Amino acid sequence: MKKTTFQFGFVLLCFLISLSLYSQTDKMKKDRAYWVDMLCKLSEPVLYNMSKGELKKNMAVELSPTWDGRTKNVTYMEAFGRLMAGVAPWLALPDDETSEGKRRKQMREWALLSYANAVNPDSPDYLQWTGSSQVLVDAAYIANSFIRAPKALWEPLDQVTKDRYVKEFKSLRTIKPAYNNWLLFRGMVEVFLLSIGEDYDGFALDVAIRKMNEWYLGDGWYGDGPEFSLDYYNGYVIHPMLVEIVEIAEQKKKPSVISLDLALRRMQRYNELIERLISPEGTFPAVGRSMTYRMGAFQTLALSAWKYGLPESMSEGQVRSALTAVMKRMFSMEGNFNKEGFLQLGFVGHQTNLADYYTNNGSLYITSLVFLPLGLSADHSFWTSPAQEWTSQKAWGGKAFPKDYHQSIAK
Repeated sequence: MKKTTFQFGFVLLCFLISLSLYSQTDKMKKDRAYWVDMLCKLSEPVLYNMSKGELKKNMAVELSPTWDGRTKNVTYMEAFGRLMAGVAPWLALPDDETSEGKRRKQMREWALLSYANAVNPDSPDYLQWTGSSQVLVDAAYIANSFIRAPKALWEPLDQVTKDRYVKEFKSLRTIKPAYNNWLLFRGMVEVFLLSIGEDYDGFALDVAIRKMNEWYLGDGWYGDGPEFSLDYYNGYVIHPMLVEIVEIAEQKKKPSVISLDLALRRMQRYNELIERLISPEGTFPAVGRSMTYRMGAFQTLALSAWKYGLPESMSEGQVRSALTAVMKRMFSMEGNFNKEGFLQLGFVGHQTNLADYYTNNGSLYITSLVFLPLGLSADHSFWTSPAQEWTSQKAWGGKAFPKDYHQSIAK
C-alpha cells in the first residue's frame, strides 16, 4: 500500500512539473508571437502600400494641433525611416517555413520594394529629400536600418537604387543640424557612408561624438545639448545612435574621444535606471517631449538585448516580461490605430493634445524601435528564458531586489 501511494505521488509530482514547464514554455512562445503580431500590425500598412507606390495615396496624414507649418510630406519619410530602423533586425533572420517566417519573408519583399520607391523620382512614393531640415532626422533612421541589417536590406538593392541613396545622403550636408541630438543624425548618415566605403565627412562625425561626450552628465545620462531635459531622448536617439556610430568608427580604425566600451557602459547604466521606471502594472512615467513616440523610450533595452547583452543586474526573462507588460498595457487601449491601421497621435490611445509642434502620425513609428529583440532567433535565451519579475514588481511586492547607487562613468 505504501509503495503504491509513493508511486502515485511520484507520478503526480512528475505530472505537475511537466505541466509547469509546459505552461512556462507556452507563455514564452506566446510572448514572441505577440511581439511578431504587434510588429506586423505596425509594419504592414506602411510597407504594403509603399511597396506599390501608394503610401502617400492611402496614408491619411494627422498633424499636431500646434503644427509649425513645415511641409506635411515629411510624414511619409518619418513613418518609413523610423519603422525600418526597428524592423530591420527581424527582417535579417533567415527564411523558414514557420508562420512567422512566411510573414517575415513577405515583409522583407515589401521593404526592399519600398526602399527602391523611396529614392526613385518616378515613383509616387519618392520621399521628401529636400525642402525641410526634418529630412536629416529620418534619413538617419533609414541609414540606421541599413547598418542594422546590411546583408538583408542594403546588399540586395540594385546598383541604381544604391547610387541614389548615396547621392541623397550626401545632399543632406547642406542642412545645418540643431545644436543637440541632431548632431547624431548627421553622424549616423556619415558613418553609414563610411561603412560602405564612400567618401564621408570626418569632421561632422567627430563633432557628433565629441559634443555628446561633452554633454555627458553622469549616471548614464547625456544632456540633449548644453542643458538637461527630463525626457526619453537618451532612449529615442542619444545612446543607441552614439553606440552604433562609435562601433563602426572603431571597426574602420577611426579613433574618437569615446570608445565603444565607454559608450556601452554608459548605456547599460541608463538601462538599469530605465528598467526601474516600469511599474508593477506595466506602465511608465509620461514625461517630457515626444511622449507620442510611445515605446521608443525603451530602445536602449531593446538594442542591448538584441546586440550587446543586458546589464549583469537584470535577466533576459525579466526584461522580456517587463517590455511585454508595457506593450500589452499600451496597445490594448482603443485608439492607437485608425481604421486603416496607421498609428494615431497619442501616448496610450488617441490623444492629439499630446503631440508636439513637430509631430505627425509618421513620427510615431519610432515606437517600432522596441522590437529589436525580434532579430534574435526564436530559440535564443531572450525568448526561452523563464519569465521573471522586473525590479519594481519585486520592490512593491516586498521581495529582495538590487539596491541602486550613483555611477559616474566619466571614462
